[in-house]
Amino acid sequence: MSENKCCCCGTAEACVDERDQKLQEIIAKYKDVRGALIPVLHEAQEVYGYLPMSVQKKISEGLDVPLAEIYGVVTFYTQFSLKPKGKYKINVCMGTACYVKGSGIILDKLKEKLGIEVGECTEDGLFSLDACRCIGACGLAPVITINEDVHGRLNPDDVEGIIESYTKTENK
Repeated sequence: MSENKCCCCGTAEACVDERDQKLQEIIAKYKDVRGALIPVLHEAQEVYGYLPMSVQKKISEGLDVPLAEIYGVVTFYTQFSLKPKGKYKINVCMGTACYVKGSGIILDKLKEKLGIEVGECTEDGLFSLDACRCIGACGLAPVITINEDVHGRLNPDDVEGIIESYTKTENK
């Protein structure tokens, strides 16, 4: 997706302008606050859905923080993303309990069903796929989360039905 288009709808320039205005308000709110970089990045990601280089440059200029420092923070912390995320963010737990019980196979099935790799987003913007170290639901292993929903005790045959349940929600 091009950085000059809206990550929400892909086309509307009005959305781009509205988000840029919100970013300027965020920067202004934190301009003279010591240690404000991480809160600014969090709020900017809420506005844009991710932190493309164009947004990082605006933050760099607005806060007078070197772009390299901003990029370092964004790439260090896993809660920040350089790529757009889907409406439904899928996280596959790859912690020990989940991995031993087959989360690797679940991940492979999700990649096959969605046609994407880890770290990518489907073309329609509905799903993004990530793997994480531990969700903290070891008793339900293997586990995935989709946004705030937890799906546990999975087997590969469950994947298709889970994805379809979210797709059906979109078609209503």
